[in-house]
Amino acid sequence: MLKVLGLDDEAEHVYRLVLERPELGLDALVAELCRPETEIRSVLDRLADLSLVARSWELAEGIRPVSPEVALNALIASRHAEVMRAQREIAGAEFAVQQLLTSYRAALPEQSDPLASERLTGLDATRLRLQQLAAEIRVEALAFAPGGPQPPANREASRPLSEAVLERGVSVRTIYLDSVCNDSDSRAHAQWLVDQGAKVRTVPALPMRMQILDRTSALVPIDPEDSAKGAVLIKEPGAVAGLHELFERVWQQATPFGAASEARSERTEATAQEKTLLGLLSLGLTDEAAARRLGVSLRTERRMITDLMNRLNAASRFQLGQQAAEQGLLPPWVGDRQASG
Repeated sequence: MLKVLGLDDEAEHVYRLVLERPELGLDALVAELCRPETEIRSVLDRLADLSLVARSWELAEGIRPVSPEVALNALIASRHAEVMRAQREIAGAEFAVQQLLTSYRAALPEQSDPLASERLTGLDATRLRLQQLAAEIRVEALAFAPGGPQPPANREASRPLSEAVLERGVSVRTIYLDSVCNDSDSRAHAQWLVDQGAKVRTVPALPMRMQILDRTSALVPIDPEDSAKGAVLIKEPGAVAGLHELFERVWQQATPFGAASEARSERTEATAQEKTLLGLLSLGLTDEAAARRLGVSLRTERRMITDLMNRLNAASRFQLGQQAAEQGLLPPWVGDRQASG
């Protein structure tokens, strides 16, 4: 339950025991848990690094828990700060990649090297080319996977490709939206990928769908709002390197799959996903556009707005925007976009 705060299962188990039985010293913990002293010391050192426990003032080998109200809230505040920084970096990267793609598409008609890019019109052509590329991957496959739950047929069609790639020892990393955890089938598919050896993380919003293969080619949609129109396969080293850097930045700030849902609890603060929604609405996006960006249904997006209005005591959407601004709930990139606009 506390993995998102930096505690693995073993550390959480020891921490709960220290909270419930603060009289236990090191020797007593070793006896209680039937684990080697070196392992228990290592866990206690990790808890101390997180400022969750400290040495007793009275006993040489005693351990005392730091007030959990103070220590855990400090860790949560630190995690929130990391998420805010991630949102700023993702927004900046999104703006940069849109500029990059705009320039790239403008240059396509004058492309001197026909092998530098390949335009794939329609979903069938894109999927067929992707199957061919999947058979050629040798080292690494990276993907942004925005949008809402995928139809069962799409998930089943992708499984053989993913399985074959992973069986060859290819490193697979995929970034989904946080909303993938809201759909049981999508959540199960993501867990299946993890079980097969892939690495999966989630973020509140993604700029577009994208796949990068062996750092030599990248597949991006012709229209970011409608992937069914087809895709462009980019092989220009400079463009691929830029897209790869974007992926790595988002990956570093993304949450390991499952950690976001495990961290949900009774709260009054807005989540990263809710702050992103407030930011999108403040920039004038419609409910439909905001829902697409978050990868949730229109009903879910409107339910999120209603929940935010109730928690912030806002009688209208206008008042919700005012409350969000006054309470510092708007992502930093909102101000950057408004200033540049």
